[in-house]
Amino acid sequence: MARGDYYNDDGTTEKDMCPRCGDTFLADHGDRQVCGKCGFTEWE
Repeated sequence: MARGDYYNDDGTTEKDMCPRCGDTFLADHGDRQVCGKCGFTEWE
């Protein structure tokens, strides 16, 4: 995906970042958010 899909014009993002990795976005799967790098899962 393009950088513009994740970041606003000022460089900020509204997506959640992984608390373990710190540099990876959490993928939204409806009932949970998952880090693709370390496998951290956050249930909603």
